[in-house]
Amino acid sequence: MAQTGLVTFLLISILLLDQTISQASKFKARRHSKRRVKEKDDLKTQIDKLWREVNALKEMQALQTVCLRGTKAHKKCYLISEGTKHFHEANEDCIAKGGTLAIPRNNDETNILRDYGKKSMPRVSEFWLGVNDMINEGKFVDVNGMALQYFNWDRAQPNGGKRENCVFFSQSSQGKWVDEVCRTAKRYICEFVIP
Repeated sequence: MAQTGLVTFLLISILLLDQTISQASKFKARRHSKRRVKEKDDLKTQIDKLWREVNALKEMQALQTVCLRGTKAHKKCYLISEGTKHFHEANEDCIAKGGTLAIPRNNDETNILRDYGKKSMPRVSEFWLGVNDMINEGKFVDVNGMALQYFNWDRAQPNGGKRENCVFFSQSSQGKWVDEVCRTAKRYICEFVIP
């Protein structure tokens, strides 16, 4: 609601400013044309700045909506998917929403994801995480290609060799990680960093 009012205010301001500039230009001499160009450029700069602020507010509102629907912890929000997807589709869906597949970075985050999964989807036992070894077999990284400092592998995991390159979070193993074939359809948890 506030954004709509801000956009309306911006549009009215732009129209009034444009009319004012147009009327003023009729009465001023040519020697003032450089000043008018500068003023117009300054106005355009201010308008561009306002649009960036409006877009930032829209992003914050979208993030707040995600946090309300999911759970919030440690400057992150998590949101469980409504359906199942292959690893790559799940990752693309999280990116399209402004986040990534969840990447637990420590035991606290693992416990938060485990509890959130149990509370939100008590009958679902497996969720894709943003971890894989597609580039370099045996070297698991996050979906951004960054090396991980924290791992939470289940017993005898990872065990899939070149066939199982993606990682899921197992509720039945208390949040332990298991490698899996990436084309398997699973639920997933998206992670959003709160600025």
